[in-house]
Amino acid sequence: MGNKNTDKLHTLSEFRREAGIPLVLAKKLVLRGEIKAVKLADGTIRITEEEVLRLKKIFTNRWKKIRYFFRLLGPGVITGASDDDPSGIGTYSSVGAMFGLAILWTAAWLLPIMLAVQEACARIGIVTNHGLAGVLQRHYRRRIVAGIVFLLIVANVVNIGADLGAMAASLRMLIGVNFYFAVAFFALLVIFIEIFFQYHAYVKVLKWLTLSVFAYIFAGFMTHPDWQEVFRNAFVPKIVWSESYIFALIAVFGTTVTSYLFFWQASEEVEENKLIKTEPDKSFLHHRIRHMRTDVGTGMILANVVFFFIILTTAQVLFKNGITEIGSAEQAALALRPFAGNAAYLLFAIGIIGTGLLAVPILAGSGAYALSEILHWREGLELKFSRARGFYLIIAFSILVGLGLNFVGVDSIKALYYSAYLNGIIALPLLFAIMIVGNDKKIMGEETHPKWVKVFGWLAVLFMITAVIISMILLFR
Repeated sequence: MGNKNTDKLHTLSEFRREAGIPLVLAKKLVLRGEIKAVKLADGTIRITEEEVLRLKKIFTNRWKKIRYFFRLLGPGVITGASDDDPSGIGTYSSVGAMFGLAILWTAAWLLPIMLAVQEACARIGIVTNHGLAGVLQRHYRRRIVAGIVFLLIVANVVNIGADLGAMAASLRMLIGVNFYFAVAFFALLVIFIEIFFQYHAYVKVLKWLTLSVFAYIFAGFMTHPDWQEVFRNAFVPKIVWSESYIFALIAVFGTTVTSYLFFWQASEEVEENKLIKTEPDKSFLHHRIRHMRTDVGTGMILANVVFFFIILTTAQVLFKNGITEIGSAEQAALALRPFAGNAAYLLFAIGIIGTGLLAVPILAGSGAYALSEILHWREGLELKFSRARGFYLIIAFSILVGLGLNFVGVDSIKALYYSAYLNGIIALPLLFAIMIVGNDKKIMGEETHPKWVKVFGWLAVLFMITAVIISMILLFR
């Protein structure tokens, strides 16, 4: 690379300051070959003045800068979008149809809790360079962690089955394909992609699938709501002391703050660490955590905006037209058609397929990461199948069992109900452990929970304890 523009060489830190980009993004651009770098004899990387000038010129274009920002986003935005999976869409649609805008306030009130919990999980993954199960079993009895992981996988498999069924039902609504053919097609497609695409390529697919959740935002605007009425209900809690309303609140909380996201978030931060391939010194951790917060914040805000618009859409169209019983996401799409027209119906149905393709791999992957760490197997989506057979076989098995639930006549609505309740039971000890581990200086060094994470993280524990107690009282009274 010997020409007059290569006389001055920049370190990565100097390069990112000159170009005005985050260190993490600078590393990714070098690793992916989008920035030409010089490797010196001591193994350090330097960037030529020519490359710095080229990047600065590119970033004068606002849209190109946004595109590069999108590349920086990773586990956080994927995790947030996957929170609105078909079963979640079914839950939000059901409460929107049943209670109208009365539960809309939960979208705003749950946001800081979601931000705190997912940042806590991400922080643990970045600092320890281990997934959540691996960290927990170092500090708690292995049998307890193994029991939690087992329950996690059971809940995930039920959720996978329900999501695959919703995707197949949506495809059948759109093009009339046979349900069983469609459900098998989606299951095998996800297995193929998850096994044969390495993480650096696979994560790009997942990021593009996050765009599918925007279908629900568009559908919400198509219903032409009374925005004054919407904002009156958006922030002020409205509590109705009835059994159905309390169960609806628990369902929303359990669907939004769910256990598999904890494991996925921590494990994918470890995958990101592997891609960056830098020793986690103090400066590196500071930059990683700062930009992780941008990533997680973007993902959680996106998840709650979509959650908000699903309730808004179904409240506006179904509740106001006397349709208060919705059992699934695809039923919600069908019910919208006579009142909101084909465009809203199509957006809702297509969104179910897109979010399912995003969520099913994450459901299967989160359980595989957790169980592989318990069994001390090699794990990671960046590894080839031959190097992590056990990890990938757990993924395939989880999806195939979920597929099988659609062939044996399991009531998907009841299954999702018990799955959500099980996730709530699992989430309670997990949230408690996450808050304790993340505040332990022996584990986290100087990167323990910031104050706002402590406040909202422990508030999540309090809410979950309250939810479990109330649900048990209602269940056994």
